[in-house]
Amino acid sequence: MPTAGPAPEGPTPEGPRANHLLGHPPDARLLLLNCDDLGLDESVNLAVIESVQQGIAASCSLMTPCHAAPHALRLLRRHPEIPFGIHLTLVCETPHLRWGPLTALDRVASLLDPTGELYAPTPAGRAALAARARLDHVEREFRAQIEAVTASGLSPTHLDFHCLADGGREDILDLTLALGAEYGLAVRVWLPPALARLRERGLPVVDHGFLDSFAVPLEDKPAHYARLLAALPPGLTEWAVHPGLATGPHPRIPRSSPTDDGWRVRRTDYEFLVSPEARRLLAEHGVTVLGYRPLQEAWRAARGRVTPGSPYPPVVPR
Repeated sequence: MPTAGPAPEGPTPEGPRANHLLGHPPDARLLLLNCDDLGLDESVNLAVIESVQQGIAASCSLMTPCHAAPHALRLLRRHPEIPFGIHLTLVCETPHLRWGPLTALDRVASLLDPTGELYAPTPAGRAALAARARLDHVEREFRAQIEAVTASGLSPTHLDFHCLADGGREDILDLTLALGAEYGLAVRVWLPPALARLRERGLPVVDHGFLDSFAVPLEDKPAHYARLLAALPPGLTEWAVHPGLATGPHPRIPRSSPTDDGWRVRRTDYEFLVSPEARRLLAEHGVTVLGYRPLQEAWRAARGRVTPGSPYPPVVPR
């Protein structure tokens, strides 16, 4: 899982960059609070919906290749007010709960490991995928994942990546930015090289880095989140949280599995997000929580101001 990134460049003369572009005052403390991994299983789906509807989370991201994606789509159709994006998925970290590409395997063969499965998001697995993946295969699978949502009649707000920071490779990120422009979606970006490029295009991106909740200590997690909220600076910060309802390991994952603690991360995230204390902390520290819909609108507006010859990357020919 990606962890908190380094802080990018500082504020502009008119205040933090994202505040200015999103129409907030310079001293506003903005927290983009998104629930990742919708679609992973039904307990995650229910926790994500509750964390947005009744808790402090403001949007979520759907993994369309996962077994519980149809259940998640039904929930999203039932709750059209919930902003959601597409959690683009090229890896699978659960050896006993496998998922694969939406595209026929022979059409995306470079995305598969020697056993014909998606790579695991270990350092070795990510390196092998980055070395092997053909960009036309990546585009084919990304389009399939996007169109699985649009074909259902739902309208996503953004694209982000499952276990691959900024797509894991520069040309994959460029492809995703082009797909975002084509489909009218924002894109989660948090590593400094890409942030600098997108700021030059007038796009709102995080001012103060990114936090993945798998990097937050399990011990006394509410107090850790409380400290982070108290210290949140003016500008836009993003947290990717992972709520779930499970109270023990999945029955199909052996207790010796390295993913055994995943349920604890998810359960403690859920308990914090729906707690009265979380709302109290936001009010006490003057934090404004955002989902991805305002970013989508700002990205669309910025793209509308682009002049011919601007450096938007082309989409790979189909």
